[in-house]
Amino acid sequence: MTAHEAKVRKEDRSAAADYLKKAADNYDQMLAAFRVSNWNACATLAVQCAISSADAVCVHEKGVRSVSHDHLDVCDLVAQLALPGAEDKAKQLRKIIARKNMIQYECRSVYKADAEEMVKITARVFQWVQEGVGQ
Repeated sequence: MTAHEAKVRKEDRSAAADYLKKAADNYDQMLAAFRVSNWNACATLAVQCAISSADAVCVHEKGVRSVSHDHLDVCDLVAQLALPGAEDKAKQLRKIIARKNMIQYECRSVYKADAEEMVKITARVFQWVQEGVGQ
């Protein structure tokens, strides 16, 4: 049996700024949704921020981003980066992205405690990416 190989697409490293901008937009709107107690939108935006953040740092560092149908594959790419804290941030990303199906496709609404946790973890990942990408 062969090891699972993540599907990636080469990107020009300058595109990292575009992915970081998407992450920043989602981050700002995540916080706005949290302030008005819109837990479902907050959690959805947290997932989008996390994925765009991961794309930004992977493109910046390796010139690739994940195009896998399994969004968790991006966590493996992040873990392989030669940046301090990459493995820890990959684990945090995994926590966020693992909730994607529940947040976006199941009938259960997101609770305040879920949203608080998502905001906390997403903020850590986003801020780490901002530092890594140099913005």
